[in-house]
Amino acid sequence: MAATTEASAPLLRLAGVTKRFGGAAAVDAVDLALAENEVFCLLGPSGCGKSTLLRLIAGFEQPDAGTIRLGTQDLTGLPAHRRPINMMFQSYALFPHMSVSRNVAYGLADRPRAERAARVADLLRMVRLEDFADRRPDTLSGGQRQRVALARALAREPRLLLLDEPLTALDRALREETQSELRALQRRLRTSFIVVTHDPEEAMRLADRVGVMAQGRIVQVGATAELYDRPASRYVAGLLGDVNLIPGRLGPGEPGGLRAVEIASGSLRARSPAADLSEGDAVVVAVRPERVALGPDQAGEGATVGIPATVAERVFLGDRIARTLHLGDGSAVRASGPPEGADAFPAGARVRLRFAAEAATILPA
Repeated sequence: MAATTEASAPLLRLAGVTKRFGGAAAVDAVDLALAENEVFCLLGPSGCGKSTLLRLIAGFEQPDAGTIRLGTQDLTGLPAHRRPINMMFQSYALFPHMSVSRNVAYGLADRPRAERAARVADLLRMVRLEDFADRRPDTLSGGQRQRVALARALAREPRLLLLDEPLTALDRALREETQSELRALQRRLRTSFIVVTHDPEEAMRLADRVGVMAQGRIVQVGATAELYDRPASRYVAGLLGDVNLIPGRLGPGEPGGLRAVEIASGSLRARSPAADLSEGDAVVVAVRPERVALGPDQAGEGATVGIPATVAERVFLGDRIARTLHLGDGSAVRASGPPEGADAFPAGARVRLRFAAEAATILPA
């Protein structure tokens, strides 16, 4: 995994980058460092500022404050055509009257003809479209058009490639296939990518690191596993996938960095919060459904908790069983696990739900 360290200066560095439209901050004092050969995903819902941030890096928008540096070069204020950066748009923006090869060659008009032809041929081989060089974009599938756009974006060998929701138009199966192809191509080219997406699964498939955005700010940055297992807020926890948020009151600290939490159905233990919280504060315990295990209605042991619950719903989903459970106060918890016998914990069964304390995180309520 790529990483930015003191020994290796970042490829891209943003410091205090801000962009306002009509007085509202679309991007608000963003700091970010991107390493060489890194795939970084900006993740968040529509309107959070991620596409605006990408356009600021590309040079299509200029910041109202802050600096953007690529290596030792200050890009702040430079127009897009003078930046060693390229951008691939969600619409692909292919020229419908041009062949595949002419689309890919479009940005290479200043190169000698032989060099241009060799570069186009190499790129088409890389994206497995060498047999489609003379076709028009409207004769290609969505996945093929996406690869043409990618080849064109890479034609001038940019130091950084920006991709704005590049796979949104593809169906699920093709999107997953293309995600794998895109990551393999990035490893081969060793070009840094910044990918904008609203899809957490896509971010987890593609990224070395993810920056979660909300209201123009990057609210948490980390490896996908870190964000998934150790979210810093309810917002991040919910954005990265299905999560249970069990309300309670923060109890005393315990050895190993754990804290007790008093809930309506008893007491449980979870990882100590990163936030500045005090004993007695209202909190929620965030735990993923697949981390929740079920057992007979008896107390848990060791590093697990055992909370009495009733199975309200049991749904077979092929590779897993999803259950909704009701705690004593009527609140719901979801559990998801591999299929077992048809009579194991059916609807109406009394159970104890358990999860390792280290699998849960205490967050401000």
